[in-house]
Parts: sequence; C-alpha cells; structure tokens
Amino acid sequence: MLGEAARAAGYRLIVRDEVGSTMEEARRALDQGEPGDLWIVARSQNAGRGRHGRQWGSPPGNLYASLLLVAPCEPALAPQLGFVAGLALHDAAASVVGISSPSLALKWPNDLLFEKAKTAGLLLEGESRAGRLSVIIGFGVNIASCPDDTPYPATFLKQQQPRASVETMLAALSTAWVARFAAWSQPGGFGPTRAAWLERAAFLGDTITIRLSEGPVSGRFTGLDPGGRLELETEAGRRLIDAGDLYFGGPR
Repeated sequence: MLGEAARAAGYRLIVRDEVGSTMEEARRALDQGEPGDLWIVARSQNAGRGRHGRQWGSPPGNLYASLLLVAPCEPALAPQLGFVAGLALHDAAASVVGISSPSLALKWPNDLLFEKAKTAGLLLEGESRAGRLSVIIGFGVNIASCPDDTPYPATFLKQQQPRASVETMLAALSTAWVARFAAWSQPGGFGPTRAAWLERAAFLGDTITIRLSEGPVSGRFTGLDPGGRLELETEAGRRLIDAGDLYFGGPR
C-alpha cells in the first residue's frame, strides 16, 4: 500500500503478480490514456532491465516499482527528477533500515549503496506526446535477495533489518517521493535538492572512472554543476559529464 501522504496527494497504485517489467506496464498504461501519478508494482518481473537495456533478475521478495508522471515539469528539467528519485530512495531505505549516511550513499547517477554494495537502482525514461512530457521512473530495491553474479558487490535490506519488506519499503518510498518532489517543485528547488544529494553522495572527493561511449575517463569527483552534471577534475582539466557508468578508483 502507498503511504498516507502519497494517497492524500492523489497518487494511485496498481499491483501485479508478474509482468515483463513495470516500466513497460507504465508505458502501456500511458498508451491507454493514463493521466499519471500512478505507481505500478509487481511481485516479480520476467524481463526487468536496467540502464542501457541491461537485463535485471527480478525474483519475488524485492520491490519492483515504476512511477508514471504526466507533465511533471518542463522537458529541460526532467533529468533533475533522477536526483529527486534518488533522494526519495535514500530517505525510504534509511527509514526502513534505520541506517543513514555515510553507510547509506547515492552513487551517481542512479544507485543506492550500503557500505559500497549496491542495494537499489533506478531508471528514468521520458517521452513527449502531443507536446506533453511523460516520465517513468523505475525503482528496483533488493529487499530479500540480491544477484550473486554481478561485477560489483551487492547486498539486500533484510541483511541489515530482518523486518524490511516490500510493503514497508513501498510505503516509505511513496511518502518520501511526495516530500522530495514538493521541495524540488518550489522555485529554485533544484539548488536544495542538489545540495541534499551531494550530502549523500558516494565517492565525492575521490578518484573515480566514468565509462563513456568514447572510452573511460578518470579524475576526482568534485561535485555537480548547477544543471546536475557530474564535475570531474582530470589531468586535462575540468569535465562536465551528463551520463555514464561510475566506477570507484583509477583507470580500468
């Protein structure tokens, strides 16, 4: 069930036993004229995916959810919703598990880490139809299990808090989203959102490697610019990066 604040704000919920992916279910709902502010949750997925179309295992016991928003903002501002969603994810996990920063941290651009192990991720997709922007935010949270064949450490919430559940995480996440989205929607709201995200950022000030389409680039992660791009101090000077895969440490 959604949190009380989410229900009061008009958000609705659809729960499915099994779907290909909640992202595709949200897109199908949009095709059918869905007006938005809709959470779609599945107990399992058989075609879950992450960034760049990567397949994502989705066994029962974890949270698989997508939030469909219709006309939430101007198209140019849509990428900022990834930071809003990340903060909501961090808030919710901290509430459910009782652990916060620095043990719980946000890895640019879209992961939640506990002690540097991936615990959750999100995926942001947008499209314009008839001049109106729609955004789908997909959340995947490891609650009862995590993949064991990943190239990076992973963990799940029940290892830290045995009482963690899909239900408690969904209620906390939907509640946190309402608060974070409302704060961001205020004039100048991305400034405080950006500051709050940086307070929870993993590897800030450390040497990192970003894998880009043209190849990897390494440098010191110094912050986010006012538009949300990652700031990287490299040997060749400062670079601003819109998107990429972040790895901790030097070149690889």
